[in-house]
Amino acid sequence: MEEWLIELAKGIGKFFLNPALYWFLFILTMASYFRIKRERYDFGIKLYPKFIEWHRTWLVSLISGILISAVIIGVGMVFSYETIFVLALSFIVLSISTRFTLLSPSYTLGLTFLVLFFAPYVLDMQNWIDYSLLYERSLPALAVLAGLLLFVESLLIKRVEKQDLFPRIQLSDRGVWVGVQQIKRLTVVPLLMLVPEGLITSFAPWWPYLSIGESSLGLVLIPFLIGFNYKAKGHFHQDAIYKLAKANTFLAIGIFLIAVGGVFIPYLSLTAIILAIIGKEYLNYRYREGDRLRRPHYQPHPKGLRVVGILPGSPADRLEIEPGESIYRVHGKNVQTSQAFYEALQRSGAYIKMEVFNHDNEIRFVQCSLYEGEHHSLGFQFAEEPYKARRDKKNNNAS
Repeated sequence: MEEWLIELAKGIGKFFLNPALYWFLFILTMASYFRIKRERYDFGIKLYPKFIEWHRTWLVSLISGILISAVIIGVGMVFSYETIFVLALSFIVLSISTRFTLLSPSYTLGLTFLVLFFAPYVLDMQNWIDYSLLYERSLPALAVLAGLLLFVESLLIKRVEKQDLFPRIQLSDRGVWVGVQQIKRLTVVPLLMLVPEGLITSFAPWWPYLSIGESSLGLVLIPFLIGFNYKAKGHFHQDAIYKLAKANTFLAIGIFLIAVGGVFIPYLSLTAIILAIIGKEYLNYRYREGDRLRRPHYQPHPKGLRVVGILPGSPADRLEIEPGESIYRVHGKNVQTSQAFYEALQRSGAYIKMEVFNHDNEIRFVQCSLYEGEHHSLGFQFAEEPYKARRDKKNNNAS
């Protein structure tokens, strides 16, 4: 037990030496900067605070990390230091655009697996780099890990709610300004991995099961980055989240089962990784094409004012109007433009009553009180020309 505790303390300390942790902080900062810049362009205000891309992920990440770490240690999956180094490089290379699109375990572990798989053939041509730890016994563990972490990705997608969406405005194929919801998250899953050279020795004849020839083991806590970035323009955001999470879960099940088979039949590990990459690409392609071919869900409503975003903590938040719904009347007055909406608000005083088209195009009534100091627009963001474009036109006309 003493050896385990010492190695655990050392492993936690190495967590802060991993470059992937600081890369996570960097791309999270850059993503927040570009998102806020886009929000000011589209809506004239900052909708969400910095680092909101990490919001509501830490609990899932922590619990998932503990459970997967228990599997890694219980089974005895040993990873070489080369594997951890290549994995950190994969995080950096695949997320350098700060878009999170390629931070699925399918891509990060897929790239790591393929680099380690082909490295011996490349390094065999020289004699100045020692690759003795790049044994094929590390690869089945990577494939199993890919299947497990795809489940985590599915859970993170499924937990995205309406207050976690990032609205944008863009021009449709027909030249109409429409709303787009970004389903976007970035998180770190802390994984405790077994590595060669430490104080831990075997406690059972079969353990470690997936070893690479070492006699003693240590522990390293690594930050595993998981991210995703999808756009919902033709889909209603809840339908998009459900579809993405369901498809990703089926992919995770298939990859995990094949990867477990790879523990006993080596070539199945490579099969699992290739299918993870191809399967993820196929699912993303199917979703993008399906979304592109649909009519924009957040386009202007013919009889109302389409809502594409809600300012957190605003009166709009209390009214429980969701993105995709349309405001039809304010105090009995029809509104189809933001100007008409604001004019109707000026007559309302401290009490607001609205008629809203819901997602089934049925009218429902909402009402609330407006308190002193609250945002003049109530916190609604509409499907219309971006704020900066409208302001520039106004300034040009005035000059």
